[in-house]
Amino acid sequence: MRKLLIALAVLVLSTTGYTQILEPVKWITSVEKVSSTEYNLITKATIESGWHLYSQTVPEGGPIATSFIYDDSEGNITIVGNTSEEEGHTINDPVFKMEIKYFEKDATFKQRIKVEEGVSTVMAFVEFMVCDDSKCLPPTEVELVFNLSENTKVITTGTDSQSIKADAIESSSSQKESQKGLWSIFFIAFLSGFAALLTPCVFPMIPMTVSFFTKQSKTKAAGIKNAIIYGISIIAIYVLLGTAVTGIFGADALNALATNVWFNIIFFLLLVIFAVSFLGAFEIMLPNSWANKVDSKADRGGLIGIFFMALALAIVSFSCTGPIVGTLLVQAASKGGLAPIIGMLGFSLAIALPFALFAAFPGWLNSLPKSGGWLNTVKVVLGFLELALAFKFLSQADLVLQTHILEREVFLAIWIAVFGTLALYLFGKIKLPHDSPLTHISVGRLSLGLLVLSFTIYMIPGLWGAPLNLISAFPPPQNYSESPYGVGFSKVSEGSSQSNSNHDNLPEGAHLLAPHDIIAFNDYDKGLAYAKQVGKPVMIDFTGWACVNCRKMEQNVWPNPNVLNILKNDVVLISLYVDDKRPLELSDVVESKLKPGKQLKYIGQKWSELQTLKYKANSQPFYVLMDHNEENLIDPVSYTPDADDYLNWLKTGISNFKN
Repeated sequence: MRKLLIALAVLVLSTTGYTQILEPVKWITSVEKVSSTEYNLITKATIESGWHLYSQTVPEGGPIATSFIYDDSEGNITIVGNTSEEEGHTINDPVFKMEIKYFEKDATFKQRIKVEEGVSTVMAFVEFMVCDDSKCLPPTEVELVFNLSENTKVITTGTDSQSIKADAIESSSSQKESQKGLWSIFFIAFLSGFAALLTPCVFPMIPMTVSFFTKQSKTKAAGIKNAIIYGISIIAIYVLLGTAVTGIFGADALNALATNVWFNIIFFLLLVIFAVSFLGAFEIMLPNSWANKVDSKADRGGLIGIFFMALALAIVSFSCTGPIVGTLLVQAASKGGLAPIIGMLGFSLAIALPFALFAAFPGWLNSLPKSGGWLNTVKVVLGFLELALAFKFLSQADLVLQTHILEREVFLAIWIAVFGTLALYLFGKIKLPHDSPLTHISVGRLSLGLLVLSFTIYMIPGLWGAPLNLISAFPPPQNYSESPYGVGFSKVSEGSSQSNSNHDNLPEGAHLLAPHDIIAFNDYDKGLAYAKQVGKPVMIDFTGWACVNCRKMEQNVWPNPNVLNILKNDVVLISLYVDDKRPLELSDVVESKLKPGKQLKYIGQKWSELQTLKYKANSQPFYVLMDHNEENLIDPVSYTPDADDYLNWLKTGISNFKN
C-alpha cells in the first residue's frame, strides 16, 4: 500500500515557480580587412531556438529595432554607409500583431569603416529586443569590441558587458522558468505514469506481456529486444498524442488558454467526469471494435505486430489511463509550448520501463505484489485528487470573471471536504462500488490516511486567515474572500502612518488590499494623481487573477516585515490586472495600437496593452517603480521570490526618487 503515496505526490508537485537570468542572444564580432585603411566590422548574432531578433527597420508601434552605434568620437574612424543585414523573415508577428522583419537562429550585420593609422580597436554598442511567440524581453544594450590588429572573434553576451541594461536580467526569468516548468511537467507525468501502472487495467498486464515475450522468443536476448521495442512503441504512441494536441491547438494558443474562461470551465467539467469515473460511477472506454481491430493486427508479428500490441494496451487500459492522460494534457495545455509532448513522454516512459526491465530480469516478477483490491484503491485515491484539482480550474474562471462565487473560503471548504472524505475512505469508513471487502487496514494505507488527514487539518486555519503557504498556488488570493482576514474576523491594524485601517479615509479609487492592509489602486490615473498628492513614488504591479507567481509574491514575499512596511508607507501601489474581463466604460473604449482595427473592450486588455507598449513585456508579475513624470526610478523586475532581493530593489528605487 506504500505505492499509494505516489498518487498524493502528483498533486503536491503540480506547480512550481522559478526565476533565472536569460540570455537568448550571443554576439560574435570579427573583422574583415578590405584595404590598409578600410575594414568590414562583422557582427553575428546567435539566437536561441524559439526567439526572434528584430530587424533594424520595424513599423511604428512595434518592437525596438536592432541598432548599432559605432564610437567615432575621437575622429579617427569614418563610418561608410549604413549597417547592412541579411534577408531575414517577414511575418505577421503574434506578439505585436503587425508585419515585422525578424531573424531566427542567427543573423549577420556588416558595417564598412575607414580608419586612420594607429587605430587597433573599434568600440560599438548594439541595442536590440528579442521575443518568442508569447512574450518579449525589454530592450538590451550590449558593448561590442572589434580588434583590427588581430584576426580574432569576440563573443559577447548580456552579462559580459558593463553597459547591458538590467531590464533583460530582471524580466528574463520567463524562458528558463519555462524550461524548468517543462522539467516539472515531465516529473509529474513520470509519477503519474507509475500511478497508472498501479491501476487494475495495467498492473495485471505486466507479467502477462513479459511472459509472452520471454516464452515466444527463441533466445533471451530476442525476448529482451522485443520487450524494449514494445516499450519504445508505447512511448511513441503517447508522444504522438501529445504532438497531436500541440499541433491541433498550436503552442501559442495553448499558452493563451491558461486564462481563458471557457477553457477553465470545460476542463473543470472534464476533470469532474474523470474523477467520478475513477470513483466507480462508470468506466470511460473506447469502442470494443477498436480493440478487436488492433488486436488482429498484433498477430502479424515482427516490429509492426509489436507496435500494435502496444497500441492494444493503450486502448484496453484506457478506462484507467484515460482520465490520467486527460488530466496531464489539461495541465500541460495550460503551460503551453511543448508541454503536452513532454508530459506524454514522461508518462509513457514510466509505463514502458517495467516491461523492458522485467523482460531483462524475469526473476523480478516474483517480487511483484498480487493483484487485488488495492488496485482499485489506487484508482479511488486518484479520483479524489482529480476532483480537488478540478476546482482549481473553476476557481481560475471565477477569478477572471470576478463573479465571487468560488471565493477563498468556499474553495478551502470544498478541499477540506474532499480530502476529509478521502481520509475517511482510507480508514475504511466509506466503501465505493468496486471496493473489495476490507477486513483490516494495512500499514501503508493507514500511513497515507494519516498524511491526508494531517493535510486536511492543515487547511482548516485557512478559513480564519492563515496564508497556507504550502498550497499558495491553488486557492484564490486572500483578498478574494468573504472576509479577507478570516471567517468572523475584522482586522483593525495598528498605527500606520497612512491609517490604512480606516476605510472611510481612503482616497478616491483606492481600496485596502487584504490581508496586508496596503492602500492599492486598480486605476492608473487615480493612483498616479494620489502619488503626486502625497509625494510618494508609484509602484505599478502588472498582475493577473489567474497568475500563480503573482499569488506567490503576495503571500510569500510581500508579508516580509521590511517589504510590507515599504508597500504600506513609502510607495503608492497600483495593481493592474491584465486578465480582468470586466467591460470598459464606453468612454474608455479605444482602438488597439497593437491590433489596428480592433477595439479594446475589457479592462485587462487596456492594462495588457499598456505593459506591452510602454515596457515591451507581457508576462506577469511585472513590477515598475516610477516617479511623478512616469519615468522609471529603477529597471522593472518580474517574479522575485527572494524577499531580500525584492527589498533591495524597492530601497534602490525609493532612494533614487528622494535624490
